[in-house]
Amino acid sequence: MPRFDAAGLVTAVVLDHASGHLLMVAHMDAEAIAETRATGLAHFHSRSRGRLWMKGESSGHVLKVIEIRVDCDQDALELRVEAAGPACHTLAASCFYRRLTPEGGLERIQD
Repeated sequence: MPRFDAAGLVTAVVLDHASGHLLMVAHMDAEAIAETRATGLAHFHSRSRGRLWMKGESSGHVLKVIEIRVDCDQDALELRVEAAGPACHTLAASCFYRRLTPEGGLERIQD
């Protein structure tokens, strides 16, 4: 098992299995890891809702987990997934669809 922080969470970085593109970053607790392993679909711990949630539970844009990797310090996970639609709730392919401009603003980028 990974090493959880004081809140019982571990950071989970989600990558598209085929392309390697970064899709999203979330947090998992032991329950989320167990549900992910049991179902093959990515589950996370929502800090704002204070509960377990399955990615795509309302949108249908689930993440099929191909592989879970653990980093060298065991304090972060990498989920390699096949996405059934956009990963971001804004309907962008990735949650990382903006960059900082030299002026300090945000600029939308194309995937």
